[in-house]
Amino acid sequence: MVRSEIQNVKLRFGIIGNAEGLNRAIDVAIQVAPTDLSVLITGESGVGKENFPQIIHQFSRRKHGQYIAVNCGAIPEGTIDSELFGHEKGAFTGAISDRNGYFAEANGGTIFLDEVGELPLATQARLLRVLESGEFIKVGSSKVQKTDVRIVAATNVNLTEAIAEGRFREDLYYRLNTVPIKIPPLRERGDDITLLFRKFASDFAEKYRMPAIQLTEDAKALLLAYPWPGNVRQLKNITEQISIIETNRDITAEILRNYLPEQRVNSGLPALFGVKASAGKAFESEREILYQVLFDMRRDVTELKKLVNTLMSERGAQPVPPSATTAVSYYQEPQRNLVATVVPATPTIISAAKSVHPVVDDIQDTEEFVEEATLSLDEVEKEMIRKALDRHHGKRKNAAKDLNISERTLYRKIKEYGLD
Repeated sequence: MVRSEIQNVKLRFGIIGNAEGLNRAIDVAIQVAPTDLSVLITGESGVGKENFPQIIHQFSRRKHGQYIAVNCGAIPEGTIDSELFGHEKGAFTGAISDRNGYFAEANGGTIFLDEVGELPLATQARLLRVLESGEFIKVGSSKVQKTDVRIVAATNVNLTEAIAEGRFREDLYYRLNTVPIKIPPLRERGDDITLLFRKFASDFAEKYRMPAIQLTEDAKALLLAYPWPGNVRQLKNITEQISIIETNRDITAEILRNYLPEQRVNSGLPALFGVKASAGKAFESEREILYQVLFDMRRDVTELKKLVNTLMSERGAQPVPPSATTAVSYYQEPQRNLVATVVPATPTIISAAKSVHPVVDDIQDTEEFVEEATLSLDEVEKEMIRKALDRHHGKRKNAAKDLNISERTLYRKIKEYGLD
């Protein structure tokens, strides 16, 4: 479709922006509109998905029929079937008369199912039947009824994940997703952000009868750098707040920053599995997270070492030196009964062999390497304790709770590391 036609659609439906992803979504909506294919619109909350079903309806042969928008997430599970398919008198408490549902009312038109991922599984089965044969049954009835409805659905839920978790039917997903339309998030739309801000500022200036707010260059840079988790809805909300509250009509980055909720920056570091975070505990930096991981790791490794020493002492072998805070793993080799290898600062699974005589020479060979690893962990532990004490202004009880260790252990460590 030529750009002028897309621009006319934007003007007609109040869509602001020139991002390529947005233009592509509008183009697909117009191209699919004359057909009766089901459409699934995906995108984050607040991106403006509700505009696209209306485009599809208005450019279809059904434009003179009913257009009904249903928010599936806002209807209680107990009444959703009645709302969509209708009910017979006496079907349930409160059903004092027959009632048509949305599918009967929208016959010959279009029904928009927003937040379709929130539908209960039983309702999904009923919806699948409508998509396959155009048939449905009212609640409390045994009579099959027909409807000729174009279904457009939208969701901000990852439906493939919902399918894997058993929350959404796979067959329904493929029926709805005949033609997919993906709406890009605001953070991927570049200069559209400033265009939308200017449009909202103008609208609110007219609404509240005041001069429109304007952004300085540093504020524009901040606006473009912000990730906008709430997308267009969040931008509109913030623009309205600033328009009402700020007396200065020139908005600097310093002013704007007061209205932007802080966002955690994704550093690209790998996820840390197996780390148990204390309830209500917040880390001030990724460095502290690393300290906590190593601190917990050392404790786990110590427990593993004790278990290994117990196993070895039962077999009359020399135990691992106490200074070696390491994990020991055993594995069987053809020429040797049992070999112990030392892996510094890495907890591993211990598999105990049957009654055999362990060989301990390998542990002695790595003693120097073990001591190095132990020293490094001591430094990490010392730093972790020091930071916890600083964080709680020297209150040892609070610091011990923060570190998830007993006060007695903390007192001993403070003395050991000279942190008095």
